[in-house]
Amino acid sequence: MKTPKTLFFCAECGNEYTKWSGQCPACQAWNTIVEAPPAAERQPRGGSGGTKLSGTSTGPVRQPAVPRLLSEVTFAGESRFSTGLGELDRVLGGGAVSGSLVLFGGEPGVGKSTLLLQICDSLSRRFTVLYVSGEESPSQLRLRADRLRVRDHGRLHVLAETNLDVMLDAVDKLSPDILIVDSIQTLYRDTLQAAPGNVGQIKECTMALMNLAKGRGVTVFVIGHLTKEGAIAGPRVLEHMVDCVLYFEGERQLTYRVLRAAKNRFGSTNEIGMFDMGEAGLSEVPNPSEYLLAGRPAGVSGTCVACVLEGTRPVLSEVQALVTPTSFGTPRRQILGVDYNRAMLLLAVLEKRAGVFLGNCDTYVNVVGGFKLDEPAADLPTLLACASSARDKPIDGRLCAFGEVGLAGELRTVTAMPQRVSEVARLGFTRCIIPKHGSRNLTIPEGLEVIRARHIREALDIAFK
Repeated sequence: MKTPKTLFFCAECGNEYTKWSGQCPACQAWNTIVEAPPAAERQPRGGSGGTKLSGTSTGPVRQPAVPRLLSEVTFAGESRFSTGLGELDRVLGGGAVSGSLVLFGGEPGVGKSTLLLQICDSLSRRFTVLYVSGEESPSQLRLRADRLRVRDHGRLHVLAETNLDVMLDAVDKLSPDILIVDSIQTLYRDTLQAAPGNVGQIKECTMALMNLAKGRGVTVFVIGHLTKEGAIAGPRVLEHMVDCVLYFEGERQLTYRVLRAAKNRFGSTNEIGMFDMGEAGLSEVPNPSEYLLAGRPAGVSGTCVACVLEGTRPVLSEVQALVTPTSFGTPRRQILGVDYNRAMLLLAVLEKRAGVFLGNCDTYVNVVGGFKLDEPAADLPTLLACASSARDKPIDGRLCAFGEVGLAGELRTVTAMPQRVSEVARLGFTRCIIPKHGSRNLTIPEGLEVIRARHIREALDIAFK
């Protein structure tokens, strides 16, 4: 019998090679190529989307799929169902799609297992659910379910198993509608000699779950751990195999959690969902703006409210800045919640175009609540907060601002201005500074004074009136 040839995989991009090298030729990553034996030849379990099996005396025989015209392919419509959490449904594009494979990623302790166990309470009312855990025993799952007030409704089954074939046997006997795997790094297959979490094991187990989802129409939710670089552990091809990749973000010191979509074949990747972590688990935050603006100080310099867009949802967040004389030769710059390079660019524009000199001052910028503003609309409120702290003049607490700032100091238009203005008015703000360009046909809500500015000098004059 011929000995199978050993292959090597890149843990970053998933490319295969016949020999080891220090750098991956495909993704240029260093020290990411690891050894993994090839998978043994076998019949895939659960079937696949394009191959039919027919029984014979010698076993199942694979019948090749026949190419068809696209117009001849029947389509019964996209089958979606609610998970029971509106914020999760929003990120998924209106609910989970039957037969899809969804990957949840996040740092340890952020709440991935809590989120998926909580949706079991709603899903088990309508579907048969199998929760497979490779990290907790059934008694531990029961203890956590009691704390989260999750009931089985006679259709929620739990299984503590790490062997993929044993799990698939349980799926064959139970025939669940929804399968939850916690986590993909703990699964392994006996036919592979590699340890669980190895590149070969992760690829093989994910492929089996994909065949299960596409062949039988089972909706599969999979949890994946993050590496220290912030990427999902395992080969990059893992994210290409699944239908949806969701990242659960949040700081351990803070109670709020943000769910973002990095990939979604059935919806947009711009939506976010916000949750609040409490003793009884995760609760939805339908109004993130009120949550992020709670406890704002009054009459204090160095603070300004920004209106950014997360998907189709306008979110108001507070940007704070602290500018103090430095005691060192080189001033210090500490930026949290805003891109560091973008903040350095804005500080240079503030000095050159508005005459606010910061060369002998330490500058600290922070977005309250740990929220991250990665949209150009946050440029103007960031500049206003820095200028307010440098001049030690507070900005009116009922004023909000948004707009992109160019290198010449001009204010440029941003998208979805009507939605932003409506959100500003809804939360009780009375004044709003926006770019003049692109706001000609803007409908102004009652009770809100919208001030259009062309340049940051105009915006500064308005803010400090």
